[in-house]
Amino acid sequence: MKVFKDLYNYRELLSTNIKKEIRGKYKGSWLGVLWTFLNPLLMLLVYSLVFPYILRIKVPNYTIFMMVALVPWNFFTTAVQTGTGSVVANGDILKKVYFPREIIPISITTSSVINFLITCVIMFVFILFSGVGFSKYLIFFPLIVLIEYLLTLGFAFILSAITVFIRDVDHFVSIILMLAFYVTPIIYKPDMLPAKFQWAIKLNPMAQIINAFRDILYYHQMPNLTSLGILAVISLLFVIFGYLIFKKLEKKFVEEL
Repeated sequence: MKVFKDLYNYRELLSTNIKKEIRGKYKGSWLGVLWTFLNPLLMLLVYSLVFPYILRIKVPNYTIFMMVALVPWNFFTTAVQTGTGSVVANGDILKKVYFPREIIPISITTSSVINFLITCVIMFVFILFSGVGFSKYLIFFPLIVLIEYLLTLGFAFILSAITVFIRDVDHFVSIILMLAFYVTPIIYKPDMLPAKFQWAIKLNPMAQIINAFRDILYYHQMPNLTSLGILAVISLLFVIFGYLIFKKLEKKFVEEL
């Protein structure tokens, strides 16, 4: 319970850090926070042209099919990549001021989920005006977001702590995420992946999350509650495991930084 007490005592610092991450990401650019909307839209435009028209992927309403997967994937990758180097990036502050170190990865992940929810506003507008519309299964949306948040925070805890001691982790994470994009059913249906690679989807927690988002937003059907329940438990245990690793390693942060 100490972590919740610390977060409450330092809630103003946590709030300030979250705001700083949201505003500072595009500080100095002309369009500022509008890039939160433009980045996924421009990426979506490219994929919408390449895959259905050049690679001839035949999926009805392909733009929506891909958007409901690409937006949560971008949240995950942005939070993990930024979170990985977050402790190192704040090294100077850590040497001068005491505060609960876990505030750093929590701030990164929370600011990323806020940006994700902002982007979801545009996604919902696209879904509404595309004719796909919404269904009663939209009620599962907050649950799926929470599961993804916990999973992402677990990665942020572990990777940010390890990177303090092994700086190459940051580069490895970028490569792994790039490869993971193609074994996650974002631009294709899961059954399009060859049978010999289906195990990669089954072992990929983000694949289960993407499928859940697609079920409620694109197919208008009940998500697989068994898989979702198992993933919820795994994500909760993973974030606890990540926090314990973070607290174990933080004792030597200042020394290494």
